[in-house]
Formats: sequence, C-alpha cells, structure tokens
Amino acid sequence: MHIEPLSIAGAFVVTPRQFPDDRGVFLESFRGDRLAEHLGHRPDIVQTNVSVSARGTVRGIHFADVPPGQGKYVTALTGSLVDYVIDVRVGSPTFGQWEAVTLDTTDRRAVYLSEGLGHAFCALEDDTTAMYLCTATYNPTGEHGIHPLDAEVGLTLPDGIEPLLSAKDEAAPTLADAAASGLLPTYAACTAWAATLAERPR
Repeated sequence: MHIEPLSIAGAFVVTPRQFPDDRGVFLESFRGDRLAEHLGHRPDIVQTNVSVSARGTVRGIHFADVPPGQGKYVTALTGSLVDYVIDVRVGSPTFGQWEAVTLDTTDRRAVYLSEGLGHAFCALEDDTTAMYLCTATYNPTGEHGIHPLDAEVGLTLPDGIEPLLSAKDEAAPTLADAAASGLLPTYAACTAWAATLAERPR
C-alpha cells in the first residue's frame, strides 16, 4: 500500500497493492496503522456510508464543524468517480484550492480527507458506488455545504458531464458567503484538533 500526500495538508491518496489470480483479485483496502504513520494518529472509524450515483451526479461540497469534524476515507466499489478535496479552512495556506483524484475499480485507489476539509465527487458512470469510512457519525447540526459549482472554487468537471445536484447542494452558499457568515472551520482549529487526536493512545 502506497500512501502519498496531496498538496493540501491533511489529504492523502492511497494506492493499494493488488494480488490478482485466476479467481479474481485480493487487496487490503484500508490500513489504519499505515495511515497513522502519516496522520500522527490512527483514524477512529465509527461509521460507514455508501452512496450509489447515476452518471453526472455531483455530491458536495460537504464539510463539518471542527471539533470534532469528520475525516473520510473514500473509495469506489463499482463504477468510477472524480473525487475532489477542497480546502475550506480559513487561514490555511491553500485556502480555496482543490485537488482531484479519479477513483475506480482498476487502480482501486482511495482518498483520505482529514477533519475540516471539504469533499465532493462526480460520478462518471451509472450505478457508481462510493464507500466512505468516517471518523464521526452524522451530525445534522454540524454538517454544512458549499455549492459545488461555485465559480470562485472552480471545480473542473469531466468533459461531457451534465451535473445532477440534490436540492440541498443546489441551495448551498458560495465559499465567500460561507466565509462571511462564519460557517467555515479555521485552520487553527483544525490544527489544534489534529494535535489533540495525536495525543490519544493508538
């Protein structure tokens, strides 16, 4: 398993080693101990989410209040998607920037996003199944969104995609409006929370 940091602090792309034979393929899809080597703490996975999406579905940009935030480990079980990591942490050196990673059933890569980062994805095929391992359970009062097509963020969708959004995501504020309203997490709070997590026994 190869774990590589992205340009946004706290985000990583994970490429598993696959063992194919005439029966199929085997791989380790998640290793908390290996992630701990990069995070400074072992992610405490307490909830698993699965979404099935039609081609063109855009989910996000979603983020949670910090603390506790919600770290996410995202991979594609079927189909393929473009996964976006967006830095929505006020005061971060990469605030407003994003990276994209294609997740599919060929390379079987995953993306880990630390608490405080924004997340979105775009499904490239019908019946694309994404699985999220989460470090916190769903908290409706602490979960927020930014419009995924906000021009200031400027996410680049794949060619030929007609985006399909939920009513909730369609009504989400822009990054500027979310910042002005105090909705966004701060880089200082996220850094302090990561330090707190690192102090916990592994």
